[in-house]
Amino acid sequence: MWKRIVSDSISLVVGAFLFALAVNLFVIPNDLGEGGVTGITIILYYLYQWSPGLVNLIINLFLLAVGYRFLDKRAIIYTIAAVVLNSMFLHLTKDWNVASDEAMVNAIFGGILSGAGIGIIIRAGGSTAGTTILARIANKLLDWNISYALLFFDLIVVFCSYFIIGSERLMLTVVMLYIATKVMDFIIEGLNPKKAITIISNNQDQIAEQVNLVMNRGVTVLQGKGYYTKEPKEVLYIVISKQEVSMLKKIVKNADKDAFLTIHDVRDAFGEGFVELSK
Repeated sequence: MWKRIVSDSISLVVGAFLFALAVNLFVIPNDLGEGGVTGITIILYYLYQWSPGLVNLIINLFLLAVGYRFLDKRAIIYTIAAVVLNSMFLHLTKDWNVASDEAMVNAIFGGILSGAGIGIIIRAGGSTAGTTILARIANKLLDWNISYALLFFDLIVVFCSYFIIGSERLMLTVVMLYIATKVMDFIIEGLNPKKAITIISNNQDQIAEQVNLVMNRGVTVLQGKGYYTKEPKEVLYIVISKQEVSMLKKIVKNADKDAFLTIHDVRDAFGEGFVELSK
């Protein structure tokens, strides 16, 4: 328990620091926008020179008070910590700078840092509040992907910034947010994504045997039944790495070219042959 708390705390600090660097090193100096509450604070900074750190803290704590019932106790504590840390780092790094005049390069690195920061925070179980709370609600109620739900809500704020930063900076901001989403997705989903495969075939025994011998992977046999024919069917269920998908397709094609095969994304896989279940 203590190891997990320490690990999560370090993740929250690192994530908040990276996100603050993205804002102060690449976003504000290049007149770019941002999504969510941070985007609103940046717009207010451009208009009135209000402190992004202070405004970010006030708005996020208000939204957290409104949306706390959609988060569990641990997520609430972690989110409060992430909001406070993020606001603190936004204030501490406000005078930092990077010597770069290339707008596209700045947008790319801004996206990498912000995506990495938010991804680390979410993976630890927290959020940066604001639209992240909305993204978590959408994930819980509508089963939306968190990264893309966050992108959707962020873009609403970003397009509002058009009247402040102009069309060219707006387009660069969209590029930055897309990069941030992909980086965030990469961190949240894991470094080595897995695929779950279901196979319906008349030669299921041959396929299962080849998967065991050639790929050295286990196969689970599920009992099913065709709705129209009412005939019993054995459904093969296999979890493999993304790199093994092509090999499995060859095995299935050689055994039964008329087989029905579906492939699903798996966020994490624990157990024998994968990652040890330690938590």
